[in-house]
Amino acid sequence: MLFRIIITLSLIFAPLAGFGETSAPVKEPIRVVTLGTFHFHFPNLDAVKVSDDDKIDVLSADYQRQLEDICQQLMTFNPTHIVVEHRVTKQNELTKAYSNYLAGQPGLPAALPPGEVYQFGFRLAKKSGHKTLFAADTWGQMYPNIEAVFNDKTKVAEFGRFYKNNPDTSLRFDNGEPAYKSHNIATELLRLNDEQHLKQSLGNYLIGHFKFESEDNEYFGADFETGRWFNRNLRIFRNIQRVPAAPATGFWLSLAQAT
Repeated sequence: MLFRIIITLSLIFAPLAGFGETSAPVKEPIRVVTLGTFHFHFPNLDAVKVSDDDKIDVLSADYQRQLEDICQQLMTFNPTHIVVEHRVTKQNELTKAYSNYLAGQPGLPAALPPGEVYQFGFRLAKKSGHKTLFAADTWGQMYPNIEAVFNDKTKVAEFGRFYKNNPDTSLRFDNGEPAYKSHNIATELLRLNDEQHLKQSLGNYLIGHFKFESEDNEYFGADFETGRWFNRNLRIFRNIQRVPAAPATGFWLSLAQAT
């Protein structure tokens, strides 16, 4: 099996066809297959940066073959809906790009942007005969007192220093060396989606900067992480619930790996 994290979930509420509708409890489970990936285009916007030596060109012939092989294996899950890490506010933009792709513009997957949304999401959606795929990403909601701090250069600098150098620095889980160069993309995906790896990686959100305290807010770190990470993920989950799907259908959820 390529992936070990096939998850069967009984969602608390049925997914909604529209944003303003109410929902009824779901009796049947919805099968969700999740895939954590690295960012194929290496924007380096996460806390952990990728060095130039560790970057690859997923548009090269070899990696394109690897991605095609992986997609063929993923098709065994028979996805009925594909959800990707793309801003939900830009759903129309995503839909238009996918429609152009289906119409042969730009054509081959290699001509698409290198991002995982396109290289994985578009490929899988087309192979599955889908007319669209669904965006779910959004920002979390920050507390007003946290936003106020980020408008203060002095306080931001103080938090930044603690973020990079704090008593828990040695406890931080190291994501390790990527395997897509030394082995292949499939090996790297298996490594990233390993259950123990995921648990250790998520632990980084509860140490270090999580413990940061300011004079006027002894819970600054907890409040910051509440908005940046936990609230964001709950909002993403809510967006997934809004995808119009009946119970017992299968989801394919492709989200980039958190670091």
